Amino acid sequence: MTRAPRRSPTLTRAEVVELFSRLRELNPTPTTELEYSTPFELLVAVTLSAQATDVGVNKATRRLFPVANTPATLLALGEDGLKKYISTIGLFNAKAKNIIATCRILLDEHGGEVPRSREALEALPGVGRKTANVVLNTAFGEPTMAVDTHIFRVANRTGLAPGKDVRAVEDRLVKVVPAEFMQDAHHWLILHGRYVCKARKPDCPQCVIRDLCRFKDKTLPG
Repeated sequence: MTRAPRRSPTLTRAEVVELFSRLRELNPTPTTELEYSTPFELLVAVTLSAQATDVGVNKATRRLFPVANTPATLLALGEDGLKKYISTIGLFNAKAKNIIATCRILLDEHGGEVPRSREALEALPGVGRKTANVVLNTAFGEPTMAVDTHIFRVANRTGLAPGKDVRAVEDRLVKVVPAEFMQDAHHWLILHGRYVCKARKPDCPQCVIRDLCRFKDKTLPG
């Protein structure tokens, strides 16, 4: 009896292509679940989404954006005015302060427009690397990789791009994800982590990439 060859702990190039091909077939045009219609609305929504759910952010912005959805109108609203709309979101005091400060910078330094460079985005209050990557990818079509807790989990569990921290996973994903999938890769991985490869109990029986995945503790049906 011959033993099956032992698989490496990381996915092969062919397996990576197969993984993303299956995710693309399942969802050909993925996008963020945050609701927005302009780059500025997306920037605000992503800033609000830190340590909060997309559902909670959308509930708040559905009330906020019809009233104020530009740097000028939000600045006119002021911190206290903004807090009334976002008070159901975690860390709303700090987020209100950062968003109002961001509006002032956008008006003073960028003509009221959201900048398209990582350096300029990361210079905005409350905007870190992940937020900048989301805006660059989703609003401007840049092939960036925004790694959140979902992507970090999926990348490590599957063997797609293992790493000890978020930046290590991001750097590895940028290297291993084929160019044809890069634009949509982070949306596929986030959605897969949110709805299938969940933290406490992954839904392995319903997973379209379970045969490729290197996760040792796959769950069983039932």
